[in-house]
Amino acid sequence: MAGRREELEAERRAAAMRALDQAEGGEVVGSSAFARAADRLVSHFGAADRNKDDPAELWGARVGRGLGLAAFVALAIYLIVTYAR
Repeated sequence: MAGRREELEAERRAAAMRALDQAEGGEVVGSSAFARAADRLVSHFGAADRNKDDPAELWGARVGRGLGLAAFVALAIYLIVTYAR
């Protein structure tokens, strides 16, 4: 009976440690949600997820993402000017 109780306690402890490891990547004490979002935005437009050894892929991703942002802004301005009168 005592062996089973120790086994259950070990399973609970392991589950708690897994939950702590998963939560570690989430909320960081002392850092705001705005700062984290800005960091993610910079790494996205900087193509941090691309292969650093291939300059064509890196700059192609940067240019494509920049053009996508420019098209989004232009479309938003057009729609506001056209329909928000």
